Amino acid sequence: MSKIETIMPLSLKRAIKKLGHDINTARRRRQLTVDMMTQRASISKPTYLRVEKGDPSVAFGTYCMVLFALGEADRIQDLLDISHDETGLLLDEARLPKRVRSKKTTPEAL
Repeated sequence: MSKIETIMPLSLKRAIKKLGHDINTARRRRQLTVDMMTQRASISKPTYLRVEKGDPSVAFGTYCMVLFALGEADRIQDLLDISHDETGLLLDEARLPKRVRSKKTTPEAL
């Protein structure tokens, strides 16, 4: 077990395992072999097999290349769409000033 796996929350481990399973299913639905995927994603076979197992120690870029090879790269841009970031939007709203006042102009500024 890698260091990252020992500190990773269980919910993240499960999510990455599911991603690996989903990649495996998507590959088989497209009738692509493992060798075809390794060529398209420009990665080694052992690394690809780790992706399909949902290994969290595999680089994020590798997962991106595999999604690209499956024709699903456009989904990466929606991982954290800031327009749907409810926490961030609430924090922004909390930081808004209670009121807005106009700035006084000095004679030197004119």
